[in-house]
Amino acid sequence: MALLLPLLTALVMCSCGPVGSLGCDLPESQGRLSRKTLELLDQMRRVSTSLCLEDRSDFRFPREMVNGSQLQKAQAVSVLHEMLQQIFNLFHTERSSAAWTPTLLGRLRTGLHQQLEHLEACLVQVTAEEDSASAMENSTLALRRYFWRIRLYLQEKNYSDCAWEIVRVEVMGSFSSSTNLQEKLRRKDGDLGSS
Repeated sequence: MALLLPLLTALVMCSCGPVGSLGCDLPESQGRLSRKTLELLDQMRRVSTSLCLEDRSDFRFPREMVNGSQLQKAQAVSVLHEMLQQIFNLFHTERSSAAWTPTLLGRLRTGLHQQLEHLEACLVQVTAEEDSASAMENSTLALRRYFWRIRLYLQEKNYSDCAWEIVRVEVMGSFSSSTNLQEKLRRKDGDLGSS
C-alpha cells in the first residue's frame, strides 16, 4: 500500500499541474478524480494484509516506464493511459465483482472511466503533435505484461480474498510509482529528460 499511495499521488500531481503541461487540456476535476481513486482503493481493503503474507508475489512492475527520463511526452501520456486502462480492466471483471463491495467497486470503475476519458482526449492531442506510435506501443507493452502477470496470479490463487488483497495493494503501489513521471510532466512541460 505504501507504494501505491505515491503512484496515485503522482497521478494527482500531474493532473493538478498547469493545464498546458501535457500539451492538452485536462479539466481541474482530473486531480480530484485521481485522489478519489486512491481513497477508494484504500477503502476496498477486506482482509488484513498481514494475514496474506504467504500470498505475496513479485509482479515485476516496470519502473522504467514511470521513471520517464527517456520518454517523449506522448509516450508518457500513453503510459499513464495504459496504467489506468489496465487497472480499469482488472476491476471490471465478473471475478472482481464477486470480491468487492458493489458500491465501492462501482465508484472506482466510474472514477477510472472518467480519468480514462480525460487522458484519451489528451493522448489524441499529444499523438498528433508527436510522431511516436511505435515508441508508444513499446512503452506500454511492459505494462501489459505486468498486468498479465497479475491476472495469472489471481487465476492461480483461485481469486481468493488474500489474492485480491495482494493485488489491491500492488495496484496501489504501481499507481503511486508514476509520481516521478507525472511530476516531471507537470514541472517541465513535458521535458522528461530534465530533473
